[in-house]
Order: sequence, then C-alpha cells, then structure tokens
Amino acid sequence: MATRARKKASPKRKTATRFSWGKLLLIGLISLVILATAVHYKNAILYYFSFKSRHTLKEDKVAQARIYQIFQNHPNLSAGIDVSEYQGEIDWEAVDSIESRPIRFVFVRATCGNDREDNRFDANWKGAKKFIRGAYHYYRPDENSLEQARRFIKTVHLKDGDLPPVLDIEQLPSNQSMTRLKVGLKKWLDAVEKHYGVKPILYSGQKYYEDFLKEEFSAYTFWVANYNFFAEEMQSDWLFWQFSEKGLVNGIPEKVDVNLYNGTPKMLGYLTKN
Repeated sequence: MATRARKKASPKRKTATRFSWGKLLLIGLISLVILATAVHYKNAILYYFSFKSRHTLKEDKVAQARIYQIFQNHPNLSAGIDVSEYQGEIDWEAVDSIESRPIRFVFVRATCGNDREDNRFDANWKGAKKFIRGAYHYYRPDENSLEQARRFIKTVHLKDGDLPPVLDIEQLPSNQSMTRLKVGLKKWLDAVEKHYGVKPILYSGQKYYEDFLKEEFSAYTFWVANYNFFAEEMQSDWLFWQFSEKGLVNGIPEKVDVNLYNGTPKMLGYLTKN
C-alpha cells in the first residue's frame, strides 16, 4: 500500500509543476499586457491621477483622461463641441476651451422632426457666434422628409462664416424600409442644399454610417460618432469625429459632446459658408 501511495504521489508532483509553470507564464503575459497598456496610456494615466478633488467621480476622471489622450494624439486638429437643450442654460461668455484645447467650432441642434425647434436653439445660436458655428437637424425616419427640411429652413438662417447644415440620422425606421428611408434622406439633403447653396454634412454613429450610408451617400462628407475607449485615431474619410459625450466645459452646466475636425483651424475656415 505504501508503494502504491508513492507511485500516485509522483504524477501529482509533475502535474503541480506543469500547472505552476503554466500559471507563471499566464501571469507574465498579463503583466506584459498591463505594462504595455500603461506605457501606451502613460499621459492619460498621469492626467487621471492629477485630479485633486476627491469628489470627482472615477468615471468622469476616466472620460477626461481619454479626452486628454485623444487631444495628445491629434495636436494639430481643431476641437469643438455640440450642444442642445439638454445642456441647459449656457453661459457662453465663459465657454472657451476643453481640457486646455481651444474650442474652434460649435454645432447647435436647431430642429427635431417636422414639428419641433430645440428649446434652446435661439439662445445657443446667438451665444455660439463667437466661434465657428453650425446648425443640425435631428431626423425622424417615419416623418415626412420635406416637411422636416422646411422646418429646418424656416428656423436656421445661415450667414457667411457658418458651417454647412447637418443632417443627424441615428434611428432605424419602424414604418418603412431602409430603401424608402434613404429616398427621404436624399430629399431632405437636396431641399436643404438648394436653399442654402451648400452641400450638407451627414452625422451618424460609426456602425450606422458603415452599414447604411457610406456607399450610397459617398458624395457627402460625414461627421461620425464613435465613443469606443480603444478608438484613438481619426479615420481619413471622416470630416468630424465625435469621440466623447462626457466633456466638461466652463459655462456649460451639463456634460457635452466633444469633437475633432479632420484639419487645422485654417482648413476649418475654408469649410464655412461664403
């Protein structure tokens, strides 16, 4: 019996040894990944720990650190924000920069669907005139496209120096096919282009853009939303990139969307209406 016990003990020691080496290898690989990540996000991590207020939520510190990291990755691109009634009453005199990056442009929501103006549009449109500004329409798929275009045209009066109008499409239709939706989008775009004399910009999330808009609306420029933490670079075919919805800006009581323009401030000026 003692002999059998010794024979059983031997393979157990070998198994334990093999398991230990495998475990050590796994720990080593994980440590390398953590180290590589720490080096890659060194500036963002240092920025995260630079917050002195204990009252700052961890998720807010992570969001601000990512914004800082994106700005570090794109030092020459123009930064901007977009606002609507959800940001509340904005003190535009105090709005100046975000994470020490000057704000170069502001998009303001003007209208929604065929029957509603944003409650803060007039005040925001007037206040944003200190920046290069643009207006956007939130498109409702199951409402008449030309009525939506007329609502936007009635509300927004673009001047020299303003950005082209923007069509914001995020929802899928519930009462029509995607083919019919695209027909409606084109009608809106055509009507707005005819009125203002400039081709509008299309806004959407990255998946919506890639699945439904990229090919059939290739004649237009795009403003694309992608908040993925690991997305760090502006895509070459994006005119604007909305990369965060958690920006903190002096003068704005609520968090705000943060954007980059795929060009320098001088190039941004060329994009405006003349």
